[in-house]
Amino acid sequence: MSAAFVKLALYADGSVKSGEPSRTAMAAARHRAAHQLLEDGGIFSDPLAVRILGENPQEIVLNAQASDTGRRMRFFIAVRTRFAEDALAAALARGVTQLVILGAGLDTYACRGDYPASLRIFEVDHPATQAWKRGRLMEAAIPVPPALTFAPVDFERETLADGLAAAGFDPLRETFFTWLGVVPYLTPEATWSTLRFIAGIPGDAHVVFDYSDPPESFSPEMRAIYDARAARVAALGEPWLNHFDSADLHAGLMQAGFTRIEDLGPAHIRARWFPARTAAGPEKGGHIIYAATC
Repeated sequence: MSAAFVKLALYADGSVKSGEPSRTAMAAARHRAAHQLLEDGGIFSDPLAVRILGENPQEIVLNAQASDTGRRMRFFIAVRTRFAEDALAAALARGVTQLVILGAGLDTYACRGDYPASLRIFEVDHPATQAWKRGRLMEAAIPVPPALTFAPVDFERETLADGLAAAGFDPLRETFFTWLGVVPYLTPEATWSTLRFIAGIPGDAHVVFDYSDPPESFSPEMRAIYDARAARVAALGEPWLNHFDSADLHAGLMQAGFTRIEDLGPAHIRARWFPARTAAGPEKGGHIIYAATC
């Protein structure tokens, strides 16, 4: 993998400064915390989401309630986390023994998940982001479990494969990868580089990630929401760079070596988690996808 892949690939465009997390990673952590406070973790429960964030719960709630479009994003983030952890649970039941969390940010699964003692968990992120997270864990008095290995990767000096190998990752073991909230910030080349790496490990592989339909396929209302949100993340120095046509993405995944695909678009998400709203809502937007080589 080229050095260009790196900063884009795991921490939303390389704008991470020394000792500071990605701004969009912080926003995702706030959405996860707000879901616990406003919806009582109705879609996915994370008892550590507020604690690890280290912010005033009342301010989290007030900020979340101030934005209607933020509510839509909050539910999407809750759903993608639930989908990923449900797929992981199924993979663990069939014998997966390694989990790699790409661009982990303030993800808390390793500290709260119900997983077998045999599971090894690798969190991959920029060294500065991981140092910040470890500081947050310490300040919040959240113990680091024995299963967790931090895999800081400075992609200006090493590849993802090198970083994982240095952390003790075994490519011969069946592995589940989560890659949430990252792909929209990557170039297509960076995305496919990572997906080919995952598909190419000798052991069987599973991956869950999220992506968006091309904005030109949106309704006028959804396009306006998209443009406003895209402008905000671009102003933070972390612009959206990547969208996929679903048929093209599925074909590319099959060509890369994935043999099973489950793709939930807006209609499928509503049917599964918001059945009362099935008849209404956009047909284009964010997707959550699972792919496996086995």
